Amino acid sequence: MDAPSSTRVDSWIWAVRLSKTRSAATAACRAGHVHVNGERAKAAQPVHIGDEVRLRNTDLERTVRVARLVAKRVGAVVAAECVIDLTPPPPPKEEVAATIRRDRGAGRPTKRERRDLERLRGRDSPE
Repeated sequence: MDAPSSTRVDSWIWAVRLSKTRSAATAACRAGHVHVNGERAKAAQPVHIGDEVRLRNTDLERTVRVARLVAKRVGAVVAAECVIDLTPPPPPKEEVAATIRRDRGAGRPTKRERRDLERLRGRDSPE
């Protein structure tokens, strides 16, 4: 059996386990979260070997290159052989900005606490 020369982008994203379901992959295409070679992709757009696919999920953006075409969902080991991951590593913990959190049930901040929070966030007003 010959390997296909191209396959649908939503089917490929689902087959290589970048999306949990095919309908989720189709919805991501429809929402504009999938780009093939820098262009926004519709669900039925064909992908070929060597194409660069960018998929934006809720918390991160994955960039992969198509190494092998598959139309049906495959195991994790085979799926890893079908993609070349080009996603840059996440920034180190030190570089991630610290989030400011108040204790649960502490109520609304006082004016002094609010000013301190704004100063910490870098949004203090010039006085």
